[in-house]
Amino acid sequence: MSLRINSEAPNFTAETTQGPINFHEWIGNGWAILFSHPKDFTPVCTTELGYMAGLQAEFAKRNTKIIGLSVDPVANHGKWAADIEETQGHKVTYPMIGDPELKVAKLYDMLPESAGGTSEGRTAADNATVRTVFVVGPDKKIKLMLIYPMSTGRNFDEVLRALDSIQLTAKHNVATPVNWKPGNDVIIPPSVSDEQAKQKFPHGWKTVKPYLRVVAQPK
Repeated sequence: MSLRINSEAPNFTAETTQGPINFHEWIGNGWAILFSHPKDFTPVCTTELGYMAGLQAEFAKRNTKIIGLSVDPVANHGKWAADIEETQGHKVTYPMIGDPELKVAKLYDMLPESAGGTSEGRTAADNATVRTVFVVGPDKKIKLMLIYPMSTGRNFDEVLRALDSIQLTAKHNVATPVNWKPGNDVIIPPSVSDEQAKQKFPHGWKTVKPYLRVVAQPK
């Protein structure tokens, strides 16, 4: 199944380092970030999982849970978590999904059906495409997907920034410009007429072009 922005995030049940979960039930009424890894005990992913552990409190402030996935059994994840804490200085307290039958990787279109049905004997290179970040909203729809190669560590500060934008634009009918950060000006989208904008932004805005109207970020 090909996934796109606004596709429903496929639901699944799986074993994790914190016990079995039903993904949609685990998300609840908040937001979630699912980020995947091709194999345990891989160098780039070790740094990523550790960094996400350090950011967990920031995501929690945004009513967002984080969950990792690796194409290996849960038993391996626990041993890897010890290495992550030792080398990265952050304890992994969020759940890590075990996917030894490749079911979730296939469900999320990260591996083809021809990949087989077991992680046994597979190398990280075999699973190289299991490197996607999914941001899922309270409506269980996919709001963002980021796909990286194995050799490039992901920028999770950017995931946090993008989440701030997605949550802001979900609450207020605005858009965020290039390199936007919280507190910066935002854009009134073309779908909002000037008359509607006057009601929403009574203090006015700057018209750069008829289709580019800039206004202070709503509080």
